Parts: sequence; C-alpha cells; structure tokens
Amino acid sequence: MKYLYMFLAAVVMVSCSTTRSGYVTVTDGGKLYYEERGKGETVLLLHGHSLDRRMWDEQWRPFSKRHHVVRMDFRGYGRSTEQREDLQMTHVDDVLTLMDSLHVQRAHVVGLSMGAFVAGDMLAMHPERMLSCVMASGGIRNSKGPGKPMDSAESQRRDCEIAALKEKGVQRMKEEWLEQLMATGGSQKERMREPLRRMIHDWTAWQPLHKEVRLFYGKEAWERLKMRGKTDVPTLLLRGANELKGKRREPAEQRYLIRPQYVILEDCGHMMNMEQPMLFNRTVLDFIEHGTTTGDSH
Repeated sequence: MKYLYMFLAAVVMVSCSTTRSGYVTVTDGGKLYYEERGKGETVLLLHGHSLDRRMWDEQWRPFSKRHHVVRMDFRGYGRSTEQREDLQMTHVDDVLTLMDSLHVQRAHVVGLSMGAFVAGDMLAMHPERMLSCVMASGGIRNSKGPGKPMDSAESQRRDCEIAALKEKGVQRMKEEWLEQLMATGGSQKERMREPLRRMIHDWTAWQPLHKEVRLFYGKEAWERLKMRGKTDVPTLLLRGANELKGKRREPAEQRYLIRPQYVILEDCGHMMNMEQPMLFNRTVLDFIEHGTTTGDSH
C-alpha cells in the first residue's frame, strides 16, 4: 500500500508539471489551439495582437506551480485557424467555447492589450464565468460591436488601408510594429526584443490585410456593464508607467466595479509581462490569491 501511495503521488506530480495541448472546435469548424498545465483554480492567459500564447512564457511555469493555467492562440493567430471575412464571430465567444470544452466553469482571466479587450468583453457580458479579471495595457474597447457590421463607407476605407499596406510591404509594417511595442519599454526592454520579433515574424498578418468582422463587443459591452449596475468581479487594472507618459488618469471601468484595483507598474511599458516578468507575476498572483497587489496602487 505504501508503494501504491508513492506511485499515485508521483503520477500527480508529473501531471501537474506536464504541458498538455490540443485543439477545440469553435464556430463553423474553426480550431483553437490551447495548452494547459498545473492543478487548482484556472488562470486563463489571453495574448495581444500580432502575438500568440508564447508571450506568456515567463508566466507559464511560475503560475502553474500554484494553479491550473491555460493559454491559447486566438483565432487568426499562432496555431489556431485563420479568421474569415464572411463569418461573424467574437474572440470572447471562442474563449467561452474553450472553457466549456475543458470543463472550466469559472476562471481567473488575465489579458494584455488585445487580450485585455477580450477580458473586458467577458467582464461585461459574462461576469458569471470569472473568478477575477486582470486587464493589463487595455480594457473594454470603445468600438462598434457585432450589432453594427461594416457599412460601405468603412469598407471603402479598409480597401484604401489594405492597398496602402500592400504598397508599403508587410515586412516593413512588421518591423515598424515591433519598434512601436518596444518604444515604451524601460530599462529591461531589450530582453523582450527577440521573443517579440519571433512571434511577429511568425504572424501571418491576416488582420491588417483583410476586412475583419467585429471581433469585440466594445460599445455593446460598455452598455451592458452600465445597465447591470456595479459588477462584483474582483478586477485589477494594470498599466505600465512609461506608456502613461505622466497621465495617470484612472480607467473608466472602475466606475462600474465594486472591487476594482488600479496599479501602475514602474519602469515598464505596454508589454509589461515580458519586460518585467517578476514584478508582473508577483502583482498578478498576489491579486488572484489574496486580493492584494504590489506596485504603485491608485
């Protein structure tokens, strides 16, 4: 019996430290790639535009030592299938399908930049699926939602933008985009240059070359948040000090939340989790586990 317990304990340890991966089928046969690791409450990591699940490499193992961590590639990024111009879908609905497929009823949702737009959509539209919400370098978008599809004037503007991009060249656009992501960094920013370059190089750039559908609920999410009254999901709003350029105005989402925390992380910019991973990890894990944060709180 003693050896059986030892064997079972070893199996549990291996299962907690092993990355498991797969695909989940979403709307109209699309496929989302995901990876999961660890045990406990689920922490769901949502990546930024032009990037993929690898932007969370420095959170992956530290978070999974204490939690069940899931990271994914949004449709149109990484190993997931491409988006389509003729299929209305939203990223948050894909995320909910992933959670259902993995039998995750509620999760701590951590999003950065575009991932924060998606986390904001979930906070407004489906707060019952969240244990907590972390929106870093972003929040609920102030853009048209699925209820207002692209009209002819917007379609014509996009035709002009796509033509201009093709004339400039995708490679040049990617190089300029990398420098934009680097621009707000602080003293440690060079540590993220090569990881960012690899992800942007691997990105197909489908989005700027096509007419995307409304992928975010945006203004519809704002309306839902305001109609509901104050939402009680514990929410952490994170910003990098360098990106704020001295304008430390409180995020508008705070007005509609019962338990918001606003924290500014010093010496970093937009890609804070890659630039200052130890500070980011400590801040987010403290919030998830204890409802407290480190950093410059406002």
